[in-house]
Amino acid sequence: MIAIIGGSGLAQLPALTITHRQVVRTPYGEPSCALTFGQLDGHSIVFLARHGYGHVYAPHEINYCANLWALKSLHVQQIIALASVGGMRDEWLPGSLVLPDQLIDYTWGRKHTFFEGPEEPVEHIDFTLPYCAKVRDRLLTAAQQTGQVLHNGGTYAVTQGPRLETAAEIARLKRDGADIVGMTGMPEAALARELGVSYACLAVVVNYAAGCGDSQKHVSLSAANDVMADSMGRIETLLKAALAVGC
Repeated sequence: MIAIIGGSGLAQLPALTITHRQVVRTPYGEPSCALTFGQLDGHSIVFLARHGYGHVYAPHEINYCANLWALKSLHVQQIIALASVGGMRDEWLPGSLVLPDQLIDYTWGRKHTFFEGPEEPVEHIDFTLPYCAKVRDRLLTAAQQTGQVLHNGGTYAVTQGPRLETAAEIARLKRDGADIVGMTGMPEAALARELGVSYACLAVVVNYAAGCGDSQKHVSLSAANDVMADSMGRIETLLKAALAVGC
């Protein structure tokens, strides 16, 4: 079973033929919304809107533990996590698709592990490579088959939000080695690793980050929404091909 997690501007997949929705109860509270089951180009998937339907949860309010536990309980083995991000590289224009291979976590105050509490044993997971190579290869193969430009590699800086970053903060992230910036990549990736679910992020650059490109003095959110809407067709083409890889 493969799950797709949708982020800002990606709360639904227009091409998804919905069969049913299921409310899942978890020991960690309520997931962001009911899980949607359906067919994407003939392939069965589970879809979860990370921010809830109607985009009601800010990045720091998302119950990541409940979301990941719910997917695991439904025997999901692989997750493709969609994310809208700001770009820091001049050559990654708005609308670029990026497959990051690293991340840096700048978030705080989020419940970031299943391994805590008096009845939980202490566990340490290897997080050297935070994204699953098999899921990444699946997306790269799909990009080659469909002729989609998918930038392979890059470091995703995960910030707290919900506000956007200052130009000085972005300059710092660039010095740290980051290439894209978003607000939801953690603890989602680490929780998936703890549960043994293969996970990769497919990021859409919706604007230049603060102080970069045409965002030197202002980041246009309306323009970012337009970029996401224009990118939806390419994202769905890539996802359809990725689902077929290895089937």
